[in-house]
Amino acid sequence: MPNESSPIDEIHQYTNTRDEFMGWNEPNDNNRDPWGGRRNEQGPPDLDEIVRKMQDKLSGLFGRRPRGPQSTQNEPSASVWVLVGVLAVLVLGYEMFWRIDSAERGVVLRFGKYVTTLQPGPHFRLPRPIEKVIKVNIEQIRGFTVSARMLTKDENISDLELAVQYRIKDVSSYLLKIADPDETVTRTAESAIRETIGRNGFDFVINEGRAQVAADAGKLMQEMLDVYQSGIEVTSVNMLSATAPEEVKSAFDDAIKSREDKQRKINEAEAYRNENVERAQGEAARIRLESEAYQKQVVSRAEGEASRFEQLLTAFEQAPEVTRQRLYLETVEQVLAGSNKVLIEGNGGGNLTYLPLDKLLERVQDSDDSTLVQDPSVPDLDKYPTPGSLEDRQREVSRLREAR
Repeated sequence: MPNESSPIDEIHQYTNTRDEFMGWNEPNDNNRDPWGGRRNEQGPPDLDEIVRKMQDKLSGLFGRRPRGPQSTQNEPSASVWVLVGVLAVLVLGYEMFWRIDSAERGVVLRFGKYVTTLQPGPHFRLPRPIEKVIKVNIEQIRGFTVSARMLTKDENISDLELAVQYRIKDVSSYLLKIADPDETVTRTAESAIRETIGRNGFDFVINEGRAQVAADAGKLMQEMLDVYQSGIEVTSVNMLSATAPEEVKSAFDDAIKSREDKQRKINEAEAYRNENVERAQGEAARIRLESEAYQKQVVSRAEGEASRFEQLLTAFEQAPEVTRQRLYLETVEQVLAGSNKVLIEGNGGGNLTYLPLDKLLERVQDSDDSTLVQDPSVPDLDKYPTPGSLEDRQREVSRLREAR
């Protein structure tokens, strides 16, 4: 296979092929033409002399020496011509056979003009210099970096470094439509990045907008390359760094630190708010449930009291004296159940009764202390009548008397 070189270099070299093949003014040629004659000689060249010289050179090449300038035995043998033919066929086959790999495409130029694009596989083309095949790898990812100091929308300067990767999607356009593809891609990338940076503010470029800026720059770059018909596809644009210039970097770092502190305070406040709001909501739900339970309890108690009074009224209407006596005894029982009692017989015969008040007071005090110390034995206060309950019973007795 022919030795490969840069596709662009091969195109430039191909323009000089015909001049090199039929050159007339070679250095140190002693003013001779391509056939060995002098151009200043008068008259046409001797064709027989030219043929004889060529035969002598071929004979010397294969080991045969001519017998003299006037010899008529200068015809080469048949084996020489066969060998020359075989070599010519091999050279032509070597020049005409082309194998294109799966990742490559071959651009065919015929006398410098584009003819076709070869797909992967073996191909036969006309030999050079009639046709030339330039192979290009279309799957190779090419890349470069752009480092520059650019001006943002709010007139701040930022130092940027972006990595650009691209590949060839149309080999004919890549080789023939633009003179220097690599330089074109580099200049296009710089122009697209500068325009994109100029549309955005400084804080957006160096902080949360890095990915967006890189994506917009890649999109704009692809649009510009399509207008140039470059045959190039931009695969990725990544922002490697975006910082403030060294002259103002310290002040910029302070501003970033202040912004981070602000965001941290906001996050802490939101966390505190969420915690207390949830706690307050739970407390409110608990109080609401307790209120509903208390409401149901009070309503049930009132309904029970009303039902009990109705039953008591029915019993009083049937037996007033018995009902009155029972209510009196129940009231006395509730009043005296939780206190110390001293029973004195009514008919004492005029005898003086001695009451040990000091002992009674000590007993009452001991009883109170034991009640305070022994928490499990504390009686349920609901079992004892409260002043309100006694008043209610007295009112019930009064109503029963009036009803009678």
